[in-house]
Amino acid sequence: MAPTASQPTINVKLLLIGNSSVGKSSLLLRFSDEQWLPEDESSATIGVDFRVHKMEVKGKKVKLSIWDTAGQERFRTITSSYYRGAQGIILVYDVTSRESFDALPRWYSELETYVSDSVVKILVGNKLDKEFSRQVPSAEAAAFAERMNSLFIEASAKTAINVKETFQEVVERILDTPALWDDGKPGQNKAQRTDGGRGGVPGGVQVVGLSDEQAEQNGTCSC
Repeated sequence: MAPTASQPTINVKLLLIGNSSVGKSSLLLRFSDEQWLPEDESSATIGVDFRVHKMEVKGKKVKLSIWDTAGQERFRTITSSYYRGAQGIILVYDVTSRESFDALPRWYSELETYVSDSVVKILVGNKLDKEFSRQVPSAEAAAFAERMNSLFIEASAKTAINVKETFQEVVERILDTPALWDDGKPGQNKAQRTDGGRGGVPGGVQVVGLSDEQAEQNGTCSC
């Protein structure tokens, strides 16, 4: 079904997390701009990067607000606030780095603190193009993702394998979970709280899915 001109746009906030140098920014750049920077030309994200991407999924117009966080420990207190309002979490590790995979329990523990169980999560093994250097077997990662109630996929930002599919799968699962975005009233997005009632860090809860006017009245960002 093709979206109609009068159909409201569904606002979805996604967050990319994981250790430094696993390729979070490369995945986002490949998805949003269809570009890839060699590792020797790319630089570490400082704080948080942000992209907006519009797409059509299951006949619905979707506006993605994608937040790319820094993996370095010194930025954790900065990026933790960006969990608020996220409906989807993309956890990235490097298939050639056992260390990045072994760090995943810490990231999942952080999610338990900052987001509710209903938030959609996908575990992404990046750098699939480096199969010859693989340190994390696919079966092991898939089993871990299942235990953590997450979707799972392996991808390559360099070759674009499964990059679009990663974001598509997350958004589809979010749309399959109306409680995250729909209050059942035509023409409206639900002002959904996805922090499990804990509010993340000081500063309150970011409300997503509001109109620009509503957002201004509530002092929140509607992006």
